[in-house]
Amino acid sequence: MLFPGVLYFILFKYLPMWGVLIAFQDYSPFSGFWDSSWVGMKHFQTIFENESTVQIFKNTIILAVYNLFFFFPLPIMIALLLNEMRKEMFKRFIQTLIYIPHFISWVVVVGIAYILFTTEDGIVNNMLVYFGGEKINFLLSKEWFRSMIISEVIWKETGWGTILFFAALAGVDPQQYEAARIDGANRWHQLLHVTLPAIKSTIVILLILRLGNFLDSGFEQIFLMLNPMNTEVGEVFDTYVYTKGIQGGDFSYATAVNLFKSTVGIILVLLANFLAKKAGEEGIY
Repeated sequence: MLFPGVLYFILFKYLPMWGVLIAFQDYSPFSGFWDSSWVGMKHFQTIFENESTVQIFKNTIILAVYNLFFFFPLPIMIALLLNEMRKEMFKRFIQTLIYIPHFISWVVVVGIAYILFTTEDGIVNNMLVYFGGEKINFLLSKEWFRSMIISEVIWKETGWGTILFFAALAGVDPQQYEAARIDGANRWHQLLHVTLPAIKSTIVILLILRLGNFLDSGFEQIFLMLNPMNTEVGEVFDTYVYTKGIQGGDFSYATAVNLFKSTVGIILVLLANFLAKKAGEEGIY
């Protein structure tokens, strides 16, 4: 029964790892892995010497920070709020409602954003004009690009992100709440001293895993939202690798960029896990 799963990971996860070799080569598809010339750290040096890479790194970091500070806490907050609901039917209805956007593809989400924010009969701009304001070209604006990206992520993924926290909350012993009430704790005190400590380890583990994907900004969404007017603030490593590797045919350089991004992710995971253990948490290993 394990064989299909093991075979899947060998074929699609482990064997492709050998592809990182081309980051140290001037790879040519005609020469193959073994006959392409080896160039050592040449492509990695190019990453740090290229001025455009510095801007791309900055864009990626800013979006990653936006995700960490604006998106990551929201599933926790919503899970805690829904956990306080006593009407089970209403609670299930809200859960189902906020899960649905997760199953909508990014193509559809971006399409909805274009319909809402376009300057030509877009609902948002029509409302701005109705209340005496002026139209804002959200889709072509550098200033609004990052806010739109994080807003789309929040709308699409916040509900789905609550699932693990609901599972953690389900494991809290009801007797702890009873004991807290006997000791005179109100709902706020129960939240602070019973609920949050109970899910603290789950929050720490998910935060560590999140840091592993810190530089993964999401290719599909950003690629669909990019245009010549916002590329300066919107180009990130994921889209840059696609542009250089797939469209430009510079496979070695694109692989080096992606390997650099993955290395940063591993370092962040190891550092976060070390700090979590120092703080008395279990960590991921």
